[in-house]
Amino acid sequence: MSDHPVGRIGGKTPLEYASTPAFDELAKMGRSGSLVTIPEGLQPGSEVANATILGYDMTKVYEGRGPLEAASIGYDLAPDELALRCNVITLSDGKIMNHHGGHLTTEEGRELITFLNKNLGSDKVKFIPGIQYRHLLIIKGGSKYIECAPPHDHPNEAWADLLVRPIENAPVEEGRLTPRETADLINELILKSQKLLADHPFNKGRKTPANSIWPWSGGYRPAMLTLQEMFPSIKTGAVITAVDLIRGIGKYAGLTPIDVKGATGLADTNYEGKANAAISALRDTDFVFLHVEASDEAGHDGDLDLKIKTIENLDRWIVGPILEEVSKWDEPVAIALMPDHATPVELRVHKGEPVPFTIWYKGISPDEVSSYSEATCANGAYGILKLGEFIQEFMNLKNQKQT
Repeated sequence: MSDHPVGRIGGKTPLEYASTPAFDELAKMGRSGSLVTIPEGLQPGSEVANATILGYDMTKVYEGRGPLEAASIGYDLAPDELALRCNVITLSDGKIMNHHGGHLTTEEGRELITFLNKNLGSDKVKFIPGIQYRHLLIIKGGSKYIECAPPHDHPNEAWADLLVRPIENAPVEEGRLTPRETADLINELILKSQKLLADHPFNKGRKTPANSIWPWSGGYRPAMLTLQEMFPSIKTGAVITAVDLIRGIGKYAGLTPIDVKGATGLADTNYEGKANAAISALRDTDFVFLHVEASDEAGHDGDLDLKIKTIENLDRWIVGPILEEVSKWDEPVAIALMPDHATPVELRVHKGEPVPFTIWYKGISPDEVSSYSEATCANGAYGILKLGEFIQEFMNLKNQKQT
């Protein structure tokens, strides 16, 4: 939900412009700062940012989105397999029109990916259905040393210029395809998918056709400690999200996924259901990671009004009810509120700049911040924290049961 000043709303960011009384109350009662969530040299992706928030050094354990999403959907990635995130996207006039195929439903996405696996799958290639437009491509013996373009970072750009390339001077691993062979195979699958999807009944007469796959962010099975191993005070934990990627991070982190009916990852998600699930989980687990994707998707679509609405919905239906409920409890609860990265509506891509955060618990000494935004939190007592410093600060709260 973090953004840049927008002229259409008086030079304010969507977060500053939106009505967010619960955010502001949390900031007024707590302490704020800015957090660098993207390590130097890594792309500002959600997988990097969210795992960094949880305390992982992504310069050491990062293997791409593919393996994380494989964990999310229960696919047991073999040591010799390469897993790539596989979007179903829309191409138009030789350019990437969107990264989501016209916001496919999970049922529609599953139909198309199952169709592609039937026609393009082999003993070396598997398409695994995920959620909505987010799926998996598994290549047995594939090399991770390839350059792939995240489709959400290249709207309205020529897709042919963004095809997969081998990383120059990358190692050739024994028992695996070379980086060049891997890149050629993936590009061949992209081109074949376009021919197959063009003729699929689903796309006939559809204004926004889902007419190409776009694999990216590949890697091997990662080696990640659980949060329980990093922080002994966490015995149990839960992750609440509609996004496979975050679910996968949660599973590697030792968090139990909680499904919420009507959680979509879009602006129409079930905010109230997520809040109720978080409150319920807080009653009998030590740590809850609640993720809402709606503002990010609105940013990628360049929809200013929708982004403002998603922020207000998050305030009204998630942060407000959770704060009201836990304020009544005798058992202490600590809450942190933050975006994972910025997705400015006028750029429509992720940016790796610091994001605002607030930490609150009963007994904390408030700072001078009285409202929650990019600019106000930057003047908070925590200043600028980097990477794993945030979770260390959050988990080291004195005399607090970590929840």
